[in-house]
Parts: sequence; structure tokens; C-alpha cells
Amino acid sequence: MPKIRRRHNITAANLNLEEKLVHINRVSKVVKGGRRFSFNAIVVVGNKDGIVGHGLGKANEVSDAIQKGFDNAKKNLIKIPMTNTGSIYHGVVGKEGAGKVLLRPASDGTGVIAGGPVKALLDIGGVQNILTKSLGSSNPHNMVKATFNALKLLVDPVEVAERRGVSLNKVFEG
Repeated sequence: MPKIRRRHNITAANLNLEEKLVHINRVSKVVKGGRRFSFNAIVVVGNKDGIVGHGLGKANEVSDAIQKGFDNAKKNLIKIPMTNTGSIYHGVVGKEGAGKVLLRPASDGTGVIAGGPVKALLDIGGVQNILTKSLGSSNPHNMVKATFNALKLLVDPVEVAERRGVSLNKVFEG
């Protein structure tokens, strides 16, 4: 598996972020007096212009879990390198646990072909044309994290050209 490059964290202070709830899970713990219920919430945040983050919140109340999830999501934001048509530059596979997600670029007008948690993350990130396929577990936790890992693996051709010391004009001219 290729190494995930660490990009500089983006601060959420001056961004207009939208929030979206992906999944709520109720878990119970059996104690002497009966069952204790607690909740965990998977949430995604983004500005629909290439910045996206995800978070997990756990609490004894649903609203507290959601709020903790949003606070957590705002702490790990990344920038998605996208083309002019709102697609990605190249195909990539993200993995997390038993979950695998394949992301492929799509032509203009295709839309977001994805299901459930993957669609929520890509929509709020501002991706407009993409093809995805879930290859492993359909657990929402792993799906969101695998998609996020795949988005971290994406590279912008301009960055690669600068790193190699090549001009993109030379590459396209042949």
C-alpha cells in the first residue's frame, strides 16, 4: 500500500463549513441495574469546494455525540485536488480495516456514482463527477475512513511536476 502523505492541516476558523450526519449507532453496556445505552455518530464536514473532513463522536446522548463528531471532523480537514469538471485526476483505492473503496475519475455530467457514506463525504467535499465502488466491508465507519484515505492519496499533477522540476507544457507537448 502506498504511503499516505501528510498534508498540512487546514484550520476551520475562516471556512464556511457545512455539516452532514452519516450514521448514528446505539451501543449498550449491561450493568447491574440493566442496560446503559450510549451513542456514536459519524459525521462529515466540508465547504463543497474541495475541503472535507470526517469525525466520530461518542456520548450518552445523541445530540452530544453529533456535536462531538462535528468538533472532531473540523480538526482533520484535507484539500481534495480536483479537475475543472469537478472530478479527480486519477484512480485510487483507499483502505481501512476490511473496507476498501475504489475512486475513479468520470467525465463531465456523470455525477457522483456512490452509495451511502461515500456519497455523503464526496458531496460535501464538492466532487461533482466520480465513479466509486465499495470492494470490502460496508461498515459505515470503515467506508468513510477508506474514502478519506483514498482522497489523501490523490495528487495534483502541478505538484508532481514541480517536485520533479518539469514544466507541464513540456509533458503535454511530447
